[in-house]
Amino acid sequence: MKFSIERAVLLKAVSQAQSVVERRNTIPILANVLIEAEGDAVQFRATDLDIEVVDKAAAMVEKAGATTVSAVTLHEIVRKLPDGALVTLSDDGVAGRLNVEAGRSHFNLATLPKEDFPVMASSEYASNFSAPAPVLRRLFDKSKFAISTEETRYYLNGVYLHVADSDGGKVLRAVATDGHRLARIDADLPAGADGMPGVIVPRKTVGELRKLLDDDDMEIAVSVSETKIRFATPDITLTSKVIDGTFPDYTRVIPVGNTRKMEVDAAEFASAVDRVATVSSERSRAVKMSLQEDKLVLSVNAPDSGAAEEELAVAYNDERLEIGFNAKYLLEIASQVDRENAVFMFNSAGDPTLMREGNDTSAVYVVMPMRV
Repeated sequence: MKFSIERAVLLKAVSQAQSVVERRNTIPILANVLIEAEGDAVQFRATDLDIEVVDKAAAMVEKAGATTVSAVTLHEIVRKLPDGALVTLSDDGVAGRLNVEAGRSHFNLATLPKEDFPVMASSEYASNFSAPAPVLRRLFDKSKFAISTEETRYYLNGVYLHVADSDGGKVLRAVATDGHRLARIDADLPAGADGMPGVIVPRKTVGELRKLLDDDDMEIAVSVSETKIRFATPDITLTSKVIDGTFPDYTRVIPVGNTRKMEVDAAEFASAVDRVATVSSERSRAVKMSLQEDKLVLSVNAPDSGAAEEELAVAYNDERLEIGFNAKYLLEIASQVDRENAVFMFNSAGDPTLMREGNDTSAVYVVMPMRV
């Protein structure tokens, strides 16, 4: 195998591959990227047995062939090469070495046989549709902060992507929750997605997928089965197993009877929460919100480190209310707001609070209060 490729193109392909491979694994081949050169393109394939990413890049192929090499080492080498360099990779197959050359730099890397590389079994997909990158990016970006990190409740360790009924008809919906806060994001249902099975997309997959969604003009082909989900652009295909579990009935925890409405400038609110939380003890990080007509007082009282208070002008004309929240949760939810105003809907100090962006109900957040 021998081919030449531009450094920037190679770096993009190898960086996606090296982020999928597991640093700590007991199977040496899983630390490697499978490089396959044929025609006028090279494919870079990496897997951790749950996710597989295949990145196709244009190259000048002198001799077709395939080999596997450490993804992290190759990435580090390419990253440190000068911009604009032309990189030549060649492998004689017999010595089990891959030569990497660029200008005056020359590297000789150990390889493992391509036959040992595990390829994810192909799957029959029940549903195939395409969606613009910005739509998918919004669904996952706005929901991923609420993914649970608790391994015992593994079915919450991802984003539940499914077709749901909304006021205006069917929508493509992403939901994530960890029991303390919940995010529910809706998007118009893409053509062909109607019969899609609901799947839980794992946290790591959501992170890897984010790299595919940077190009706003890109249409992403999505394929879904009961056990796998695949996202593809013309150059990159990301295939992932989905979490084998049942996502709980999240609709039960979204309050519908909250009538006390507070409207606040989202950026001001987030900054104020951040400031007062500076003095709170790391363990509780509780912020008290005291509401009265058109006024919100945010306060923290941490006996061991101090106290803080800040007043904000808000739109509120209901009875007085005092309610406490985890500062981190408030900040994360406030930072999701793209519009100017955040609308909070309260019931009482012990009930879940609902937050949305202005009058937009396509993104809804729920946060549980804390005792303060």
